[in-house]
Amino acid sequence: MVTEQKIPEEVTAVELPETKVVVMENGTLGGSLVGPPARAHWNGAVRRKIEMLQLIPRMLCIASCLIALSLMVTAKEASYVSIYGFRLPVYSRWSLSESFEYLVGVTAAVAAHSLLQLLIGASRLLRKSSVIPSRNHAWLIFAGDQVFAYALMSAGSAASGVTNLNRTGIKHTALPNFCKTLQVFCDHVAISIAFTFVGCFLLAISAVQDVIWLSKN
Repeated sequence: MVTEQKIPEEVTAVELPETKVVVMENGTLGGSLVGPPARAHWNGAVRRKIEMLQLIPRMLCIASCLIALSLMVTAKEASYVSIYGFRLPVYSRWSLSESFEYLVGVTAAVAAHSLLQLLIGASRLLRKSSVIPSRNHAWLIFAGDQVFAYALMSAGSAASGVTNLNRTGIKHTALPNFCKTLQVFCDHVAISIAFTFVGCFLLAISAVQDVIWLSKN
């Protein structure tokens, strides 16, 4: 009598490599193409965020220059001062000083320059294109930022000299500290000068961003 003996079949398990299949927008399948498009999309998103950050110093510079401009043009006050025992009326206004007039003109020009660059950059971002289209454009912006930054620095320095003279008076003379009498006027001027230097610093940041862009492109 022959007994049938079942021989167990060998079971082999084959582990297949994992594959990712992505359905593209045009309906085709793609496996190995998953990495580059995702990486390109990520790089594009990072680039747009960096370009949006480049516009922030422009907006802050506009705000700083407008504050400096508004404070300076509203700087005026009338009061009385005592010289040699005589009580004399004094009146101070920003337009009576050439240094203050220079500061007003420079801050207005810088605000216009920054606003123009902000509008151009924002419009290009909305069209999903690069804020700086070419190296020539980058060099032009860099030169403008440099010129206006130095102009703001010179305007703030000139106005600071006049303000310091108003506060300390003139040695060996009877001219007093006019800022004790014209405190509101001096406060307006001092804050305006401070925001002028802030605008200069923000333009310097924009210039550094231009240099970084030029070094990478």
